[in-house]
Amino acid sequence: MSDNVYKLRDKAGESEKITINLGYIDLGRIDLLVQEGFYSNRTDFIRTAIRNQLTAEGEAVQQSITRHTLELGLRDYSRADLEAVRASGERLHIKVLGLARIASDVTPELALATIESITVLGALQASRELKSALAERIR
Repeated sequence: MSDNVYKLRDKAGESEKITINLGYIDLGRIDLLVQEGFYSNRTDFIRTAIRNQLTAEGEAVQQSITRHTLELGLRDYSRADLEAVRASGERLHIKVLGLARIASDVTPELALATIESITVLGALQASRELKSALAERIR
């Protein structure tokens, strides 16, 4: 199943929208930098600031990934993957930093039979029915 792990890229379709609250002074300082041409807009500034901070904390992030045995990037779980897990009698403890996707043709019954727990630092894409069925197993 490790064949289904992909490195994430920053594409519009592969991002999550967040909301932050900033004080007026910080917001004004950002606007000044945008006005002066350092950044194209507020979002450009915020993304750059976040990437710079993540780079600065890169070592700590990498150590944490190793400690928590997280898969990094995009992790797809197909119906065939889960059927193979069920056939082997095993159960999955899904741990992903990035994006975990469970295929739309996976039934709640199959997911419940094969997924013991889900920990996703990032985003989980699955049908509403799957998320509802697995709610107590999602951390």
